[in-house]
Amino acid sequence: MARLVAIEHLSLDGVYQAPARLDEDTRDGFKNGGWSNAADDPRMQQVISKYMKDGWSLLAGTTTYQDLYEGWHVRQPSHPMTLALTRTQKFVVSRNAACAVPWENSTLLAGEATVTVAKLKQEHQKTLIIFGSAVLVRSLMAVGLVDELLLMVHPLVLGEGRRFFDGAPFTKLKVADQVTTESGVMIATYQPVVRPPFPPPR
Repeated sequence: MARLVAIEHLSLDGVYQAPARLDEDTRDGFKNGGWSNAADDPRMQQVISKYMKDGWSLLAGTTTYQDLYEGWHVRQPSHPMTLALTRTQKFVVSRNAACAVPWENSTLLAGEATVTVAKLKQEHQKTLIIFGSAVLVRSLMAVGLVDELLLMVHPLVLGEGRRFFDGAPFTKLKVADQVTTESGVMIATYQPVVRPPFPPPR
């Protein structure tokens, strides 16, 4: 069975929207895109890379998948990160069975996320990593499918933007690990203490 890990950049006020680029996600008129870049340091990359060293696959909602495709494959086709993401198996969750997944090594999981991801977890052998995709993560948390949250909390308050845990189910977590980078980012690993049973695949 695969382990499912959500890796997220958050501000102190819980915003996850557009951490990487100014034009990454301008929904609701958000103007502070790219807020995490100044704190991108080697220690952060070391922590993230430990989840990928034994092989991993990407699990994403359609918004995150499309942004990754645009930001890397379209804009930076020869970048090493683009090549790495292209080689990685990508699973895209959507209720729309006609959703386009043009990136090489992409598989559409059409239907209800709690059902399709539960089935994928039982059948897949590599760690499933989610970046962003807050709506997807919240729905998976509600049925106990998320095994770990790696939260990188940046020392800034944005005062606007979409908040990661808005609408999330009540969840009690334990701190499994914690480190603070030189730039002041607190990287904390959380694991659910008690989780509801996830639904059997249909």
